[in-house]
Amino acid sequence: KPIEMEGGKRTTFADVAGIDEVEGELNDVVDFLKHPDAYRAMGAKMPRGVLLTGPPGTGKTLLARAVAGEANVPFFSASASEFIEMIVG
Repeated sequence: KPIEMEGGKRTTFADVAGIDEVEGELNDVVDFLKHPDAYRAMGAKMPRGVLLTGPPGTGKTLLARAVAGEANVPFFSASASEFIEMIVG
């Protein structure tokens, strides 16, 4: 399964250390996810995604889980290597 919804305990910003610099920006995304109708009424459009970059093991997936947890929306996990297997294999 290349894409699966993760369940269990929700991860929040309190579970992630060292995000002071980006927490404010991510709170904007969380607020939009929590109240999409209010933003649409103002004419705002949610970007189709957020690009988190960095070397492996730096917390990108944990941060994405925390955004989903803060917004109380499902988190779907996908592995790039599994996509490559689908295309190549």
